[in-house]
Amino acid sequence: MAEPATASPTLPLGLAALSRLDARQKLMAMAMVALAIAVLVGAWLWTKEPPYGVLFSNLSDQDGGQIVAALQQQNIPYKVSERGGAILVPVGQVHEARLKLASQGLPKGGLVGFELMENQKLGISQFAEQINYQRGLEGELARSIQALGAVRAARVHLAIPKQTAFLRDDLKPSASVLVSLQPGRTLEPAQIAGIVHLVSSSVPQLSPANVSVIDQDGKLISQRLDGFKNDNLNPSQLGYVKEVEAQYVKRIETILEPLLGKGNFRTQVAAEIDFSQIEQVEESYQPNPAPKTAIRSQQTAESGAGSPPALGVPGALTNQPPVPATAPITTPPVPGATAVGGATSGNYTRNATINYELDKTVRHTRATPGAVKRVSVAVAVNHKRPLGNDGKPGKAVPPTAEELKRINDLVRESIGFDEKRGDTINVAAASFVQSEAEALPETPLWKDPAAIAFAKEAGQYLVFAIVAWLVWRKLLKPVLDMFAAAAQRAEAERRAAAEAAGVEGTGTAEAPAGPHVRSFDEKLNAARETARQEPKLIAELIKEWMGAGA
Repeated sequence: MAEPATASPTLPLGLAALSRLDARQKLMAMAMVALAIAVLVGAWLWTKEPPYGVLFSNLSDQDGGQIVAALQQQNIPYKVSERGGAILVPVGQVHEARLKLASQGLPKGGLVGFELMENQKLGISQFAEQINYQRGLEGELARSIQALGAVRAARVHLAIPKQTAFLRDDLKPSASVLVSLQPGRTLEPAQIAGIVHLVSSSVPQLSPANVSVIDQDGKLISQRLDGFKNDNLNPSQLGYVKEVEAQYVKRIETILEPLLGKGNFRTQVAAEIDFSQIEQVEESYQPNPAPKTAIRSQQTAESGAGSPPALGVPGALTNQPPVPATAPITTPPVPGATAVGGATSGNYTRNATINYELDKTVRHTRATPGAVKRVSVAVAVNHKRPLGNDGKPGKAVPPTAEELKRINDLVRESIGFDEKRGDTINVAAASFVQSEAEALPETPLWKDPAAIAFAKEAGQYLVFAIVAWLVWRKLLKPVLDMFAAAAQRAEAERRAAAEAAGVEGTGTAEAPAGPHVRSFDEKLNAARETARQEPKLIAELIKEWMGAGA
């Protein structure tokens, strides 16, 4: 008989140990292994919860309830944020869930529009039909107003009176609009006017004056359209004043910041703007002096019945007083007779008219609104803190008079100071009070959000580690112990069979040394007993021998 070689057994030790187990033990072992794997996988997935994304936010209670019910019907996991402002679903299902909900008409936005008129019941009364139409119109107007970026939500209430055939009983419709604005947002006057005209244009015979707009704080913001009647300034004019003042402040900061440093001075400017529109027409007349006399027209008329008298010929007679006039009382004058003083008798008339040009000036003056009437500037300069030898700021020192004068001169030039206009500048030095930041109370460790999040994550991993230890201790270790015991029994029986057959060094293990050496008969009896109890083991041993001999 050939000597067996030291080859490895055909069945591994684990399979041999598994073959030693009965059906009940094998089923129990498989169940425990499967349970351990399931527990470990479940614990790992619990620690690695999938991230959630926002499905919808800022929903009304009605829409939120309908969306949650739809998600439950579709078996989509969801979460509601702490403040209830958003509904969360797993990130991978966000878009799919939105499409499914959109097919159901969700969310409806909490408003009912003209879709209310689509399912009108047969036989509905005229009053109910009018109410549905009004509800639909209010919903459509609210949706249009919500399209503005600054508006988060809107409600529109229409008061439409019933039409009457009597003119004296005819009432005009009115409307009220409630807008809820986004945090930190406001409506400009132009946007308010747009809302007013949008509502008034959508309702017949509705005047913009009958539309009231209020915000979420209950303030009537439609009054801004009337302007500021007390100051006679509208919002655009006030905005212009602020812009002019901001320009002056920017000029001053630009010139002083390189000298004093940022934060070492404060500047305020008050500008008085003239928005009055003046149009003046001036017409003036000046006397014409002698050298500049201009004759416009001249007219002379003469008439008489005899020789005209002398026209002022120079002589002695012209320098003497005139002779007293004599009237013929008894004897009428004879035509052609010579009068006293050598003058001929007769009638003579002489007229002269001269028109001179007038000096006329016409001036049209129109002042452009928005001119600066007066500027007042206040500049506060902080005390300087020179650096000491150690490089740390020293004691505060006020600026000198020369430095203040230089600052004053720079400010004067930067704003275009005009003394005739009444501009004023006040530059003062003061030690700025450093506002100490209020020390926030330390948040306890158990209230710190970051610590809470870290504790949650660490707790998840700790729970997973505990579950893994319990699975190993209660499930896997007993199975492995059972396999180890079966393997030890299989190895002992293998050695006993080998010794009984008289074979040594089969490649598995050496026979244990001892003081008692068994005889051949004892080994043969042991081999027979092993063959009766474990026929499979003997068959495998014989197959191994035959394979080694071949």
